[in-house]
Amino acid sequence: KAKLNLSYTEVRAPIDGMIGQKSANVGNFVNAGNPLMVVVPLDQVYVEANFREIELKQIKIGQPVNVYVDAYNVELKGVVDSFSPSTGAFFSPISATNATGNFTKIVQRLPLRIKLIENQKDVKLLRPGLSVLVSIDTNK
Repeated sequence: KAKLNLSYTEVRAPIDGMIGQKSANVGNFVNAGNPLMVVVPLDQVYVEANFREIELKQIKIGQPVNVYVDAYNVELKGVVDSFSPSTGAFFSPISATNATGNFTKIVQRLPLRIKLIENQKDVKLLRPGLSVLVSIDTNK
């Protein structure tokens, strides 16, 4: 039984990455189901860019993208990988209903996933939440 209990003291991550939001320390007892940490897979980094619905007409999957990272003053290359199935407002936990009954058209934004081209030296600098400027070459 002691050997079995000792095996419970080792936690293995299902993926490689960097640890964030760590809530457990060495020596803590943890109940099943409690979150211990978040593992961010840095080898699968992508950019999620929100484009206005009126800008989507010319954007297609596979088009080349330039991504400028403000924090490091570097430019990365990528391609449009996919479109979100819905706007951010649709998945919002609090709906943006207009209680007065007046109709106001609000331009929605649709998230696009930008896959970064591998083997760029500065890709490893990216972290979730950084601000970037994205430009898509819609002529290709």
